[in-house]
Amino acid sequence: MTPIVMIPARMAASRLPGKPLADIGGEPMIVHVWRRAMAAAIGDVVVATDSEEIAGVIRAAGGRAQMTRDDHPSGSDRIHEAITAIDPEGRFDVVVNVQGDLPLISPQAIRAVFAAIDHPDIALGTLVARIEREEERTASQVVKMVGSEMSPGRFRCLYFTRATAPWGDGPLWHHIGLYAWRRSALARFVALPPSPLESREKLEQLRALEAGMRIDAVAVDDVPLGVDTPADLHRARQLHAQGAAP
Repeated sequence: MTPIVMIPARMAASRLPGKPLADIGGEPMIVHVWRRAMAAAIGDVVVATDSEEIAGVIRAAGGRAQMTRDDHPSGSDRIHEAITAIDPEGRFDVVVNVQGDLPLISPQAIRAVFAAIDHPDIALGTLVARIEREEERTASQVVKMVGSEMSPGRFRCLYFTRATAPWGDGPLWHHIGLYAWRRSALARFVALPPSPLESREKLEQLRALEAGMRIDAVAVDDVPLGVDTPADLHRARQLHAQGAAP
């Protein structure tokens, strides 16, 4: 496999506008994400963005940015446009999608999601972490993966939901929205209309499952902090100041 890491980033976040450029320890958040993706050392890293400001800070840090349209409904659509422009010949056959609002993501987690796509039948790989806090078992913002454990820490995903599932005794698994796509699967996915369950649960990955695509997941120890609100940004700054290791 020949992978490329792509980081979608846009300025128009509804709850925290301009968040890719939010300062964390003297650098924009998007630069922190780019540095950690580089440290994963699995392939080239490109930020896909609709903002010249975001592209500018990445280029100033020594990175690579690809401009995209500003009307994409999702990061998946954005990275598909970017990879098509960057690599029309199809040299890169796996696209690792690292969200641009994960400034404390570990390089190990990025490597783990790449490892989840180690069989040709797998369309995309993702990550999960065991839910430990009782309140997260019922929280709708904590997306749960329902899947069959094929080996310790390795799952074939059957469903994703905001409900508490599956029923009964046993662990629940928090889905982490980090993906490694087979490029052919990504192209198929963005060409599909939103699916009924995707629209109902507001979970994009259900479109892939409803289309019959196989998703595998690998378990990691921690859920990376996603920055969606001012409170999240404050927490990210605190953790960075405390020396949160890459």
